[in-house]
Amino acid sequence: MSDFVLSLVMLAAAVLVGGAYSLFRKGNTQKALLMAMLAFVMIANVVIWVVPANDGGESLQEAAAVED
Repeated sequence: MSDFVLSLVMLAAAVLVGGAYSLFRKGNTQKALLMAMLAFVMIANVVIWVVPANDGGESLQEAAAVED
């Protein structure tokens, strides 16, 4: 289930980047920057969950172990 959520978040971030580009081209810079910042935050959150921890375990595996 978490893989699906992470994939959905990455797809949403890609759509946000495309929307930000579109708004930037139309001249609406403030909304474009806000959309780009949101996309960056979403991607950073996915990276935090996917990157292995110092002990070699992954955050998602640890969270799944707690839920079981």
